Amino acid sequence: MTYSHLCTPRDHLVSRRALLGAAGAAGLGSLLRPAMAADLQKKQKQVLFIWIDGGMSQLESWDPKPNTVFGGPFRAIPTSVPGIHVSELLPRSARLMHHLAILRSLHTQDNSHSAGVARIQRGDPKDRGVTYPYFGSAVARLLGAGPSGLPPYVWIKPGSGGFIHQDAGFLGPKFGAVAFGDGKPPENLVLPDSLSAAADDERNALRQAANARYARGRRPQMGEATSYVFDVARTLMKRQDLFDTSKFDPRDVERYGTHEFGRHMLQARKMLEAGVTFVKVNSYGWDTHGDNFNGHLSLMPKFDQAFAAIVGDLADRGMLDNVLVIAMSEFGLETEALIADYGPDQLVPPSLRAPGDDVDPNAPEPEPYPYVRAEQERRLRTAEKAMALLGKVNPLALEEFAALEERHRFLTEQLDDLKRSRKDLLDLINDVDARVEEVFTSAYADVEVQF
Repeated sequence: MTYSHLCTPRDHLVSRRALLGAAGAAGLGSLLRPAMAADLQKKQKQVLFIWIDGGMSQLESWDPKPNTVFGGPFRAIPTSVPGIHVSELLPRSARLMHHLAILRSLHTQDNSHSAGVARIQRGDPKDRGVTYPYFGSAVARLLGAGPSGLPPYVWIKPGSGGFIHQDAGFLGPKFGAVAFGDGKPPENLVLPDSLSAAADDERNALRQAANARYARGRRPQMGEATSYVFDVARTLMKRQDLFDTSKFDPRDVERYGTHEFGRHMLQARKMLEAGVTFVKVNSYGWDTHGDNFNGHLSLMPKFDQAFAAIVGDLADRGMLDNVLVIAMSEFGLETEALIADYGPDQLVPPSLRAPGDDVDPNAPEPEPYPYVRAEQERRLRTAEKAMALLGKVNPLALEEFAALEERHRFLTEQLDDLKRSRKDLLDLINDVDARVEEVFTSAYADVEVQF
């Protein structure tokens, strides 16, 4: 039976939800349809992808469950959309709910951070035999750089930057992410005073000719990523203003927040305004199951401030029609674990005594006590002051250490190889010396016999 009154996909224009739906289906497979990509290119669609690494608890953000055993101490508040409530830790975002859509049903069935991060950003099914691209790389491949000529996929993140070719998966390294560590430009981006623009053009023409010669008879992936990085760098050299925070409006800086996430989100808005196709912003430190409520009491206001600021700005500028804003994590918080750690029968653990404190050895150990909101807020402020004294902590210290270990192993192998080569060379020299000595000794003996 045919129902002619039912609509079909071609009856609808491509919307932000269509883009999101295409991205999530079959590991971004639907997004690879040429017709959809061409339509999005003409409309100059862009994406702001906010990654909350750790991740953000759904109960303390977009899906509160007040008055339940795992509801926690925070209340649910109404939003600008009747019937939708969010956590009281999101007061600014609540006022902008009419611009947002909450997906409360998404999960990856992964309880591992390392597996969940890749799976939710790639959407790849298991055991397909290839590495699927991250969302940003897929968008970069399909929509390209656009009229701006800027890199189509940029990543503003704490820690170090560079060209992250691994994100591209089977698309090839060309479609990796250009990462700006702490929002800073790549090193040596400014043209030296001793090099004129004409000389720089000549050098790049020579580089392009050398690359073209190298590419003959080889697979395109062998050289296109290197050429792409150089071309992107030349475009970025003309847009130093994207990294000059001294030129940012002080009122914007105040609205977004002077904290790290606020600075990076403001820079993301600048990137979108400049025409970058896909901008990714990372926020680390959200693995809060060790102290979930105090952790979110500290983290959520920073997220809410910067997130609401950028959504409001994009709406005021009329950019939300063409900019898809996504905020997501690899997973939220398991309710059973929350009940076990913070259920109604659990008391708040006492503050730990610092080493070296002058404590009466006969004094009893401090006892756990019932949760009192005002007291926990006071403890949070005290902890934040103590953290500030420690200075800035690198959230990627473990990854950096692992990379250094790998580099050490590589150099050790190279050194061992050199030692073996040196031994082989010395053995060869000794063999030659012995053979030469043998030849000359024999020749001397022959001469002595003759004369």
